[in-house]
Amino acid sequence: MKRLILTSAMALMLAMGANAQKLGYVDTDYILEQLPQFAAAQEELDKISEQWQAEIEGMYAEVEQLYQDYQNNRAVLTEQMRRQREDEIITKENEVKQRQNEYFGPEGALFEKRQELVKPIQDRVFNAIQEVAQEGQFDIILDKAAGATLIFTSERYDRSQAVLDKLR
Repeated sequence: MKRLILTSAMALMLAMGANAQKLGYVDTDYILEQLPQFAAAQEELDKISEQWQAEIEGMYAEVEQLYQDYQNNRAVLTEQMRRQREDEIITKENEVKQRQNEYFGPEGALFEKRQELVKPIQDRVFNAIQEVAQEGQFDIILDKAAGATLIFTSERYDRSQAVLDKLR
C-alpha cells in the first residue's frame, strides 16, 4: 500500500513538473537605452519641454511685472483703476495656467508628442518581446523595469539581448 501511494505521488510530481510554465524576463529600460532612436526621441522631447517651460516662465514674469507695477502705483490709482488692474493680473495669470496645462497637463501637447515619438518605439520593443517569447516557447515574460518586484533573477532567464537582436 505504501508503495502504491509513493508511486502515485512520484507520478503526480512528474506530471506537475512537465506542466511547469517556462518564464523569462526582460529589462525594457535597458533595451530602450540601447536604441539610438529612443535617445533621439527623448532628446527632442527634452528640447520641446525646455522651450515650453521657458515660454511659461516668461509669461509668469510678465504677470509678476504687472503685479509689481500695480503694487508700486496702487496708492495713486482710483478704485476703478485698481479693479481693472487686478482683473488684468488675474486674467493674465489664468492664461498662463491654461497654457501650462495645454503643454504639460495629463492630455497636453507634451503627452501627445511623447505618444507620437516614443510609442512606435515601445510598440516595436513589445513586438520583439512577443517574437522572442514565441520562438523560445515562453509562457511568461516579466519586465524587470516595469516595477515588477523581482528579488532575484538569474541571468540565464534574461531575454533582453534577444529582444535587442530582434530590433537590430
